[in-house]
Amino acid sequence: MILFKRTTDLHKYLDAQRQTGKKIGFVPTMGALHDGHLSLIRQSKSITDLTVCSIFVNPTQFNDPRDFEKYPVTPDQDIALLVAAGCDLLFLPAVSEIYPEGLQPTMQYDLGRMETLLEGKFRPGHFQGVCQVVHRLLDSVMPGDLFLGQKDYQQCMVITRLIELIGYKEKTRVHICPTLRETDGLAMSSRNRRLGTTERAVAVTIYQALCFIREELRPGDLARLKEMARKQLASKGFRVDYLEIADAGRLDPCPSWDGKQKLVALAAAFLGEVRLIDNLPLN
Repeated sequence: MILFKRTTDLHKYLDAQRQTGKKIGFVPTMGALHDGHLSLIRQSKSITDLTVCSIFVNPTQFNDPRDFEKYPVTPDQDIALLVAAGCDLLFLPAVSEIYPEGLQPTMQYDLGRMETLLEGKFRPGHFQGVCQVVHRLLDSVMPGDLFLGQKDYQQCMVITRLIELIGYKEKTRVHICPTLRETDGLAMSSRNRRLGTTERAVAVTIYQALCFIREELRPGDLARLKEMARKQLASKGFRVDYLEIADAGRLDPCPSWDGKQKLVALAAAFLGEVRLIDNLPLN
């Protein structure tokens, strides 16, 4: 695996590879890697010639500075995992490399209602920060294929929208890959490392609440079903930001269901100081 820290060096190397007809796959991450990330590496390797992974803890997408400070940083472990997975290139830039002009946004991305729903509502500015960094990373890598995890359901939709906004739709195919879970069902996440032993045992409740919604889903009003699932979380000590049943394509909340509309259940809740998110397609 080749390690790059400078955008110009990465850009020059990949340009040369493209000249020989190599297909470039890209997996952007914030590090603290787990098998969910590595599954994206494996997916990229199966359909592209060169797989690039980036590790960059992006300060502009943290609306809570304390969350940024506590985000796990494990570069040595991450590098070992990427080498074992057969990743070809690692881009490991400093903040000054990604944001040489400072952290203030240089443009506003038109994300429409996505910034007012779910994560957009509870983490103001978060998706603008995501777009800032992904835009810069895409310009650095210029991949033919981009691999994202479905665990970040709304973020996948935002990045797909970003690719349209910045003119990458004809250049880059987006692959949204299934969420990987621990044996008890908890979605794999870098934030799981911050859970204590007792919290880790309770954390799976968020997945169980989503499964409850899927099992009990019936046509008609959905308010009672959502309330019952919220109570499951609250009874285990979660502080719920949202637990919503939404249209799978637009994320508009669905107060009722006609039995045909494609739905997804999404949740975000704090367990102690750790904020967990998960989602489950329902039908």
